[in-house]
Formats: sequence, C-alpha cells, structure tokens
Amino acid sequence: MDNESAKVKIEDALGKETIVMFARCEVYYSGRAESFLAEGDRIIIIKQDRTLLIHQPKNSMPINYMKEETEYTITTDNKELRIKARNKKYKEDLEVIIRKMYFLKSKNLEDNQRLIIKGTERDMADMIMNNPKLISKEFKPLSREEHTKYGFIDVFGYDSKGNLIVIETKRYVGDLKAVSQLRRYVERIKAAKGIKNVKGILACPRITPNAEKMLHDFGFEYKRVLPPKYLENERRKQKKIFEFKK
Repeated sequence: MDNESAKVKIEDALGKETIVMFARCEVYYSGRAESFLAEGDRIIIIKQDRTLLIHQPKNSMPINYMKEETEYTITTDNKELRIKARNKKYKEDLEVIIRKMYFLKSKNLEDNQRLIIKGTERDMADMIMNNPKLISKEFKPLSREEHTKYGFIDVFGYDSKGNLIVIETKRYVGDLKAVSQLRRYVERIKAAKGIKNVKGILACPRITPNAEKMLHDFGFEYKRVLPPKYLENERRKQKKIFEFKK
C-alpha cells in the first residue's frame, strides 16, 4: 500500500474504527517527559476512542501511548507517512514517522461488556465469614473490614476461649510483607481494646518459608485457604457446544 492510500484509509477510519498497523517507524514524544524511539518494526493501534498504542515485538506493555480524545494529523510524501498525535487535555504530543508499512487494517469493533473479577481478597473474606470452619470449628466471625489506624482487617472474630482473632487474607501467597501487616493489625487491636489475648491468622493458598518462620516467631498461625472460584462454577453451568442437541 502506498503512503497516500494509507493516509486516506487512516483518516477515513479515525474515530469510527479500530486501526491496526505493522510498520517500520521512529517515534518522538513530548509531554510527561521527552523521548525518542529510533527506527524499528512496531505494532501501531489507534482505537475507536482515539487512544494510541505503540508496541514493540516483545513485552506486553506499550512503549508509547496516548490517551482517549487525541487528535490526529496525517501527512505524507513519497518516502514517509507521518502521524502527528496531540492531546490537549494532557498536554502531550507524539509523532510517528513511518518508513515502511507492512500491514494496515481497520474494523468497527463492538464490545459493551464489563470485565468480571471474582476470587479477590474481599471474596475470600466473605467466604470465611460464611464458612468459618475454613479457619477452625471454634472460630466465630464478628465482622469483616474492621477499621484500624493502619487499614482494614479482612476478618475479625473470636474463638471458643474468648480470644480475639485477626485474619489477613491474601489471594496468592503470604510473604513477609503480609506477616508484617498482620502484626500491625494485631498490635493495634491490643492497644485499642486494652487486652493481650489477640491471635493473628494469615489465610492464603501458600506461604513462603521466611514468612512462615516470621509468622511462628510472632505466635501467629497459617491457614491454607483457596480463593473462591465463582467464575469456574459459572463455566460448569454453561453447556458445551457438543452438549446441544442437533
């Protein structure tokens, strides 16, 4: 595709369709800082809200980007296609100088769905509140997200002997930071309530060796608790394509 044809196609699609380009280009940026990206092969995406993303062949994050509502000016000559992007709101300017266009395609994409996130630490806390036996048969939950000076306690309760229990949940792994956080909560509850018998429990799928040692040094406990898999249950309810009758 020659530069003039590419210019027309990009201008026609701007703000209406998502544009994807594979191109050899260099990039100049001025805004939060100033940067220059020397000539190389890149993936250039201009979304329907005028967001601009420039990706290198490796890594997941864009090397350059411009936010929504960016305005574009396209110019060309026999050797170069220039895409000038300006975002007045964020006071940013970016220029892509394309030396060779390998691929150019645009399409009006429709997607009104929201990302559903399940199995968070909040969900874990709710699960423990509803199923206290995950901690122990004697555990009686009182509240979740109890406020302290240092943040919110995920689950707060007591055992059969009347000891207060502070539970900190982690989605993946309990590390030294998680143990230190639990200790701060326990010490804060001791000071606020004026009592000594406050236990700490770290609830998570797994714990690092150093964190487990620190946990025991503080007299706390580790409980292996897996986050709820709500979405997995939903997938089980959905029929597979081979389950539909012909």
